[in-house]
Amino acid sequence: AVVTLAAIYLAVRELEAHTSDMVIVGGGDTVQNPFAYLCFSKTHALSPRGQCRPFDASADGIVISEGIGVVVLKRLADAERDGDRIYAVIKAACGSSDGRDKGLSAPRPEGQVRVLERAYAKAGFSPATVELIEAHGTGTVAGDQAEIESLGRVWKAAAATRRSCAVGSVKSMIGHTKCTAGVAGLMKVALALYHKVLPPTMGVDTPNPKAHFAESPF
Repeated sequence: AVVTLAAIYLAVRELEAHTSDMVIVGGGDTVQNPFAYLCFSKTHALSPRGQCRPFDASADGIVISEGIGVVVLKRLADAERDGDRIYAVIKAACGSSDGRDKGLSAPRPEGQVRVLERAYAKAGFSPATVELIEAHGTGTVAGDQAEIESLGRVWKAAAATRRSCAVGSVKSMIGHTKCTAGVAGLMKVALALYHKVLPPTMGVDTPNPKAHFAESPF
């Protein structure tokens, strides 16, 4: 997911700098081999049940899968001029890091809060106006908990009203496609905007009580 989103970030920068008129960018992951399963098993990241259930009380890990996703990016004025079908407009693309800490599989809310604040400041609108968040949502206990905490900090600071924003993850539908995960999430949100729907997140029988959804903006 990081690889894909980094590519999209660089593509957006190229368009902003007018070094390209159109950018085709995406992610592909068709590598399912014993080594990948071994690595994820050693970090205890795989779901023993083989079900990815982001934000469910019984979530117990990821399900890895394969995928290829490609999007075409253009400046809005150029797309309107050319009569293109516009699915969504990217208002900002930002990045951040937790710095030197516990490791990749132990995310910290501080780094996530930092990138959210940067993105919304650059985009020029408040998180309180957002009605759908496509989360990283892997279904791991530590990852989902850190993400909801990060989102909660930013949305509450923006005075978002209770239960005003839907949160979900495409990984509940197609699994964790690794290098394709970022563009898969982007495509889901773009299609949600285009069709004006809130896509469901599968496998949530009982929302995770540690997320305190009933009292949160989500």
